[in-house]
Formats: sequence, structure tokens, C-alpha cells
Amino acid sequence: MRDDDAFCEFAEAAGERLRRTAFLLSHDWHLAQDLTQIALARLYVKWRRVDDPHAYAKKIMLRAFLDHKRRRSADEVTTAEVPETPADAGQGDLRLTLLTALGHLPPRERAIVVLRYWEDMSVRDVADMLRMSQSNVKVQSMRALSKLRTLLDEETEADAATGRF
Repeated sequence: MRDDDAFCEFAEAAGERLRRTAFLLSHDWHLAQDLTQIALARLYVKWRRVDDPHAYAKKIMLRAFLDHKRRRSADEVTTAEVPETPADAGQGDLRLTLLTALGHLPPRERAIVVLRYWEDMSVRDVADMLRMSQSNVKVQSMRALSKLRTLLDEETEADAATGRF
């Protein structure tokens, strides 16, 4: 199989999963699409030399996300819209609540939570990807989860006060 064919096959198979991961990082479907395209374009350039294309694409995407957040243009305000893809039936409110809470985390903490708990990556892999120590990943992960719990508790209390459940 030619390299181009192999890359196209990979891009078709992994594209949607990469886009979902990018959405969890960015909380913006349009930016998620951009991050996915950046990752696939940069992967294509090094396609012949990459041993694990999915891990490499995620690493590129994560770095592109963190670079985007450092730029001044990252301060753009997005509107609160319903996601372009429907949520699972019966869990829509929970999903939106979790995504909203996740959106309140700083970019690096959000990246750690997404990679560790949504992507089910090991502490070592996350540390390598983010270029930080494993102990730092563990500490920031605990802090991020604590912030999420606080945010979700506040949301639950607000729902109880207004009678929403």
C-alpha cells in the first residue's frame, strides 16, 4: 500500500476521535476541527517516520491547543450553543454540565483531565506529552478534579435551589 493511501486510511479512521478529543480540550467545535486539521497536516509531513501515528497526532493536537491558548486571539468569546452532534439520550443535561465545568479549567489542567480520564492515557504518557514530570501530572490532576467537584457541587446546589433536577 502506498504511503498516501495508508495516511488517508488512518485519517478517515482516526479523524472523528481526534476531533472529539480536540472538542473536549477546546470546548469549541470549530477550533476542534482546526486542531484536528493541524494535527493531520503535520502528521502527514512526518508520516513515514512515525511509529505510532495516533499518539503522535494527539501530541501535535495538544501542543497546537496549548499554543492557541497562549495567543492573544485565544481570548475570543464563544457563544453558548448546543453542540453540533446530539448528546446520548437521557444524558444531555449531565453532558452539558460536565462540558461547562470542564470549560472553566485552565487549558493545561483541562488537557490533563481530558487525556487522563477521557482518553484513558497513563500518567507517564500524559507527562511525556505535556513535557512535565509524572508527579506534576498527578498533582495537577488532583487539583483539576477538585475544582471540577466544586464546580459540579455549585451547579447541583443551584439546581436544587431553583427546583431543577
